[in-house]
Amino acid sequence: MYSATAVMSLSLGGMSIGAVVALTVGAVFAVAGLATYGYKSLKRRREESPGFRLSSAEEAAGNLGSLTFSVLYDKCKQTLLVTIVRCEDLPAKDAHLGSSDPYVKLQLLPEKRHKVKTRVLRKTCSPVYEETFSFYGMRPAQVKSASLHFVVLSFDRFSRDHIIGEVLFPMGETETDDLLSVTREIQPRQFKVKNQNRGELLVSLCHQPAANRLTVVVLKARNLPKMDVTGLAGDPYVKLYLQYNGQRIAKKKTHVKKRTLNPVYNESFVFEVPPNEGLHQLALELLVLDWDRVTKNEVIGRLELGLGRGELADKHWQEAMNCPRKQIAEWHRLAE
Repeated sequence: MYSATAVMSLSLGGMSIGAVVALTVGAVFAVAGLATYGYKSLKRRREESPGFRLSSAEEAAGNLGSLTFSVLYDKCKQTLLVTIVRCEDLPAKDAHLGSSDPYVKLQLLPEKRHKVKTRVLRKTCSPVYEETFSFYGMRPAQVKSASLHFVVLSFDRFSRDHIIGEVLFPMGETETDDLLSVTREIQPRQFKVKNQNRGELLVSLCHQPAANRLTVVVLKARNLPKMDVTGLAGDPYVKLYLQYNGQRIAKKKTHVKKRTLNPVYNESFVFEVPPNEGLHQLALELLVLDWDRVTKNEVIGRLELGLGRGELADKHWQEAMNCPRKQIAEWHRLAE
């Protein structure tokens, strides 16, 4: 646990942006010169300006509960302090106990680099965290252009943690020279990809019958959509599955490309083809996903290559069969 003195010595050490320290609430107020300011009254304070009022759509989504946090920016030390105070009225994810095991993850946008999280609190729908995180080396202009992106999750020991919802708070909406407490309704996790164009993928195929191999080169993608409510470029990567008679028999994946809608991969993958089968009974499934450290990786779009998979997919596959040992590249539109 950091004392006020320890925090001051750290902040004076020239730490770069992204150095994050969890503090006690009392230490934060001591550093900020707020030791005499009653914390209980601060916790009750809510923003009253019109820019902070909930929309009717937010009120309608109030069944996910609320998140309370506070924000303070110290210009002299170029330090942004964000306290995750509590959540209230979260939905119960454990049907037997009527409770959840919630925790909160926070990242600063648009950088998407500085990610922190609270501890998990067991068997509660109204957890109180009072955990503060310090982001050092942030200039005033950076703070103004930043947004706080909170994701509320319920811990699951046996499978992927369940996403309860999220809160997005643009820092440009407020003055942060004074301690500000904010309560926002938690919104459902939103993704912008619906019926819009999902982009295209450039893929090369090369069949080597004598070696019973299929070489697939994922070259690049273009015009990928922005995936989530933040409106930022995603971190796309590609998964490849070789299918035999409709069953997946092998899988590969590319590296993740950070913050781009037009990733270039140039990655080659070799699949072993069942002997004496050729490509007639095979198909290739490609999934383009948005990598996310905080939550589940979302599918941006998918593509299937093989006979009977569509006009262009059929044509590309047929060319690979008819021109062995030759790389055949085609652009393909990603589907839902």
